[in-house]
Amino acid sequence: MKRLLCLGLGYSAEALAGRLVPHGWRITGTSRTPLGAARLAAMGYAGHIFDGDNVRAGLATAIDTATHLLVSIAPGSTSDPVLSACRDQLAAAPRLQWIGYLSSIGVYGDSGGAWVDEETPPAPRQERSIRRLEAETTWLDFGAATQRSVQIFRIAGIYGPGRNPLLNLIDGSAQRIVKPGQVFNRIHIADIAQTLAAGIARGKPGRIYNVTDDEPAPPDEVVAYAAGLLALAPPPQVPFAKAKLSPMAASFYADNRRVRNLRIRQELGVALRYPTYRQGLSALAAEMANHGDTSA
Repeated sequence: MKRLLCLGLGYSAEALAGRLVPHGWRITGTSRTPLGAARLAAMGYAGHIFDGDNVRAGLATAIDTATHLLVSIAPGSTSDPVLSACRDQLAAAPRLQWIGYLSSIGVYGDSGGAWVDEETPPAPRQERSIRRLEAETTWLDFGAATQRSVQIFRIAGIYGPGRNPLLNLIDGSAQRIVKPGQVFNRIHIADIAQTLAAGIARGKPGRIYNVTDDEPAPPDEVVAYAAGLLALAPPPQVPFAKAKLSPMAASFYADNRRVRNLRIRQELGVALRYPTYRQGLSALAAEMANHGDTSA
C-alpha cells in the first residue's frame, strides 16, 4: 500500500491528498497545533503534531511506514526544520521511495521581466527566497547522500477555491494595483496537485520543476477580469507607490520575472487544466454561481 506523509498538510498538500485517496493511498499529515491535527483527523487523515523541533512517537511511526513524503514546511531562520529534526529517521526509513519539496519561484529573484526556466541560475534577493534556495540545496544533497528520489517543485502564486481574486472582490479587499511592466506567474491548486502526482509517477530524481501556468500577467488585469466575471465594476486603479500593502505583500513587487513551465509538460506529461488565469477564474466563478455561495 502506498502511504503519503505530508509534513505540513496545508492547501497544496490537501489538493494532492484528495487526488490520491481515490486510488487507494493512505494519507498522514502534520500540523503545528492539536487543533490542526484534529482537523486533519476530521478529514479522514491520520494527523500528528510537528512543531519543527520534536518528533513524537506517532510521527516517528508514520515516517517509518511512509512510501512517499511531501514537505511543505517553510525553512526556518537558520535551517530546514524537517531535516534538522528528522534527518536520521528519514535516512533510515525502510519504505521511503520519493520525496517532494515545495519551494517557490521566488528563488529566481528579479529578471527585469525576462523569461527564466529551471536552467536559469537562481538569484534570490528576498530573505525568505534565499532561505528557500538553501533548503532546496539541503534536500537535494540529502537525496544524493541517501539515494532517495528528491524532487523540487518551484511553485508560482497559488489560487483556487477559497483563495482567489473573486473572493477578494466580494469581501472588498481587492486592490487593482498598477506597476508598469510588472507581471506575476500563477497556478491553480488543481494543477499543482496534478503536477505533484505526475512527479511521483514520472519525475526524475534530483530534478527541479517549475509549477506555473502559461501566462504571466499584470495583477491589475487579473483583478479587472475577475470583476467582469462577477458583473462588478473593477476597483479603481491604484499606483503601486500609493497602494496600501503590508511589507510582505509589497515585497513581492520587488521581483519581476516570467517563468517557463516547459519541463513539467515535456518530462511529466502535464496538460494544465487551467493554462491561464482566465480559465481558472472562469471555472471558479461558474462554481460559485452553481452553488450559490462564495466558497469557490
